[in-house]
Amino acid sequence: MKTYLSGALALALATVSFAWSSVAMAESQTITFLFTDDDQAYVERMEALSKEFETAHPDIKVNFVSSGYDAVAKQLPVQLAIGEGPDIAKITDWQLAPYYLDMRPLMKDPDGFAKLHGDSLNTLRFPGVNDPNSINGYVASQTFNLPFVNKTLFEQANEPLPKPTATLKEIVEASARVAKATGAQIPFTMDRSGHRFSGAAFSYGSNYVKDGKFSFPDDAAKRYITDLYNWTKDGSFPKEMWGAAGGTQYKNMGDEFVNGNVVTYLAGNWMVNPFQKKIGNAFDWTAISAPCGDAGCYAMPGGTAIVGFKRTKHPEAVAAFIEFLGSEKIQREIAENYVILTGADIKDPQYKLESQNAKDAMAVFLSARNSAPKAARDLERLKGSSAIYQLIVQRMSQLIVGELSLEDTFKAMSADVDKVNVALAANK
Repeated sequence: MKTYLSGALALALATVSFAWSSVAMAESQTITFLFTDDDQAYVERMEALSKEFETAHPDIKVNFVSSGYDAVAKQLPVQLAIGEGPDIAKITDWQLAPYYLDMRPLMKDPDGFAKLHGDSLNTLRFPGVNDPNSINGYVASQTFNLPFVNKTLFEQANEPLPKPTATLKEIVEASARVAKATGAQIPFTMDRSGHRFSGAAFSYGSNYVKDGKFSFPDDAAKRYITDLYNWTKDGSFPKEMWGAAGGTQYKNMGDEFVNGNVVTYLAGNWMVNPFQKKIGNAFDWTAISAPCGDAGCYAMPGGTAIVGFKRTKHPEAVAAFIEFLGSEKIQREIAENYVILTGADIKDPQYKLESQNAKDAMAVFLSARNSAPKAARDLERLKGSSAIYQLIVQRMSQLIVGELSLEDTFKAMSADVDKVNVALAANK
């Protein structure tokens, strides 16, 4: 079975579909697999793999549910907290660790699976929450945030590409010059995401944690926020990019880059494959090194995982499906065809890079794997980090559209963070 969801009605239907997933076919084991990705070809392949698994396991039905990232990020934690939700999901929120199913006792070859995925499985295991030898799923992708640039626009403007040591200020200013010379609508933008925001914050010298508690914004973060705000005022970072959506809603800006409207777009390696397919020969593009700052040149790390949940009524079926998806054969295919840095240790992957643009961009991302700050990796695993990302989006949006002044933004962010710390302390 397949379900495609979008919008408010889709969220309501998704809520219902999770509840009936194990009732739809009482005579067989029906498991719901919730999946989201920006690459539609990858989504379609995961649906096809679900059907392949069904063919090999006639007693198991996979209800494949495709939904937008924002719906998953907001709805899944709520569903799981009340004992509902899918049996399996692709996630970016490591705070869902308490809900994971340990599949090690249920797999045919757990040791082989653990060997293939290696240390990446530790990303899913939280101390005191998950067994240190548990297999809860697998890391589907490792990601890094870097700027994509429209090389053709830079060439038309006779502007050299920013050097590997370029600061964010230098990158934005160069992008503004290119936009002015070529008429491009958007000099610089990034996804409406607290995670995308944070890479440059670390380069500026910010650290979101102090003495074991969240502390934001510190002086470095304030300098960064002030720069972003000033760039919205002079048009270098158009305020419509974040102001067009409300609250904490995620918004991807990739299509604007594909359409040639953006000079520089801060995103991540998951966009390389969609870009090479959508852009084609329309213009030349690549990725450039992480923006530098007072603290260094940092690429914000991240990742996705495919995990099973304890709430399932069919743990053996979930384990079999995870073992199938996480196998070396499938992981190699996904890595190579969709240009993904998998958590699985795939030897010498032959990425299907059809253009020199994609090859050049992927080479930059591969070189960035060791440029992620430890503080950023630690942040990803801290309970409450998702709330920090969300408040950044909300308050930055209010600042950009003029609802808050700079000082009011700093005060509001600090007050929000205090509430997060109080809530975390109360739930220890």
